[in-house]
Amino acid sequence: MNKRIFYALIVMIIHLSSFASDDRNIVSSQLKSVTVYRSGAELTHSAFAELKKGNNELVIDNISNSIDINSIQIKSASAVTVMGIEFSNNYLVSTEKSVHSKFLQDSLEHIQRESKKINDAIINANDLIEVLKANRDIKGSQNGLSVAELIKLMDYYKIKLQELQSEISQLQERKKKTDETIVALKNQLQEEQRKNVSTAGRLILQLSVAITGKYDFLISYIAQNAYWKPFYDIRVDDIKNPMKIICRAKITQTTGIDWKQVKLSLSTSSPSQWGNAPTIQPWYLGYINPLNAMNDALRLRGAASLEKSLQGKVAGLDMANSLDEVVVTGYGARKAAEISYETDKKISTPIYVVNGNIISDYDYQKINPSAIKKITTLKSSQATALYGAHAEAGAIVVELKDGLQDYISVADNTLDLSFDIDIPYDIPSNGKEQSAVLQTLDVNTLYQHYSIPKIDKDAYLVAQIPQWSKLNLLAGEANIILEGTYVGKSFIDPNSISDTLSLTMGRDKRVSIKREKILDFSSVKFLGNNKLQKFTYEITIKNNKKENIELILKDQFPLSTTKEIEVELIESNSADVNTDTGILNWKINLAGSESKKVRFTYTVKYPKDKVLNWN
Repeated sequence: MNKRIFYALIVMIIHLSSFASDDRNIVSSQLKSVTVYRSGAELTHSAFAELKKGNNELVIDNISNSIDINSIQIKSASAVTVMGIEFSNNYLVSTEKSVHSKFLQDSLEHIQRESKKINDAIINANDLIEVLKANRDIKGSQNGLSVAELIKLMDYYKIKLQELQSEISQLQERKKKTDETIVALKNQLQEEQRKNVSTAGRLILQLSVAITGKYDFLISYIAQNAYWKPFYDIRVDDIKNPMKIICRAKITQTTGIDWKQVKLSLSTSSPSQWGNAPTIQPWYLGYINPLNAMNDALRLRGAASLEKSLQGKVAGLDMANSLDEVVVTGYGARKAAEISYETDKKISTPIYVVNGNIISDYDYQKINPSAIKKITTLKSSQATALYGAHAEAGAIVVELKDGLQDYISVADNTLDLSFDIDIPYDIPSNGKEQSAVLQTLDVNTLYQHYSIPKIDKDAYLVAQIPQWSKLNLLAGEANIILEGTYVGKSFIDPNSISDTLSLTMGRDKRVSIKREKILDFSSVKFLGNNKLQKFTYEITIKNNKKENIELILKDQFPLSTTKEIEVELIESNSADVNTDTGILNWKINLAGSESKKVRFTYTVKYPKDKVLNWN
């Protein structure tokens, strides 16, 4: 009875809702383009409506269910004046389930019905066993049974009991498998239901219309639950060729609507940033009140705890890592006016050559203009020289775009960069990362080996990229692939002020380095109240590779923190010495299978009753 009343109320509410909206003009919008920022995204929709002269209330559906109200912009004809805008979520209108969700739900219901049948069969079999046992007890208590009859009766009970127990065992095994399938289907269905499409957003516009007619609307706004982050694949086939940097983006959105076949742009800017430059105020010194200082510290600690608790709970929000901003644009479409050719009396139309193949005019017209990378027009003499007499009227040579990078253009704006992807994109509202290739760069690189054997005995291959700022790189993780093998991760930090960007490519085990203290050249002497210690270290490097390498080798000697401790570098083996830091630098060239040694010596003089921190 309660369920009937509940369903009746639901039907009544929906009926009243539809009745209340009879006076409204309700239309659905279509998502056209999206610009994704480092935090947030700008969505642009189009809509079409028939409006009467005078005041109109227009409801536009299929809007994101989480938007910045202040960012809404409505464009239409001059005859339409927007008097008011209201945003709401329509909880009575459920979003249509995906085909996959429907399939999972149907499969789950079918398996649950099978599970119930198996469970009922198990109950029935157990009931039969109980009846059998009860009947056996009755027969066994009766008098007058012969031995032969008793044997037959016991055999019957034994066989029937075994049949029922075997049947129950099989049913339980089937029940176990169906239960596992039910759990798997529920988990997968929950994964699908995590998509933020449980409610539909809508805009309610109050309009004043001068002339009755049909009008187009362009709606744009900022949705909060979307972001993107850069990452890289760095490929080095061999150290003799340029490095290839593949710039990628990981895009995530839970805006409540799936982005289907939209024009996608990525921007490094953030629409919610404050626009005012900072100002400086006078700085006054005064005495500190201990009680006020303690209260301020407690207040700051509470704010930090709140910030930490919010980390990771808002999609796209990263309080610990703020980066600069970027945006994207694509190649323009082919314009017929830009195509010119020489007309011949005999042959009036040019031939069309696409990626080296001659095609018909009909096939040429079917090419998507956005897929064309380059068009070259050849006159009669040039065309016939390449393609023969049938090209007397000239040739239109077309090069098509190859790979996603050809569909992306980079714009270096005043405050940011932009990447515009010139092909339609699909990104579901499920919070999962979708990858897109932004650009591929061939970078001239200087490769060096680098080692600090005092800290790490291995030699590292380091790539030096000069004038890296021209590459417009963003901060992000980089996968290192060296000679076709994944060797690990690195991190690109474009905030470095150095003219050269250094990337660690991995350890090179074919370069052996050994550092040892030479006892024959090290000693301890006592000079009055002082102690003089002499240290000599020798570093042996061997190149076990066939090709030559250049190695940057570093070591150090200690620095004194008091005048009682005197440190003197005796021998540096032609190292570049930085006396301010105590760092020794050697640049060593090693041929294939060659080995070299470097040695350095320093002394430390200090009071003999003191103990120094040698480590």
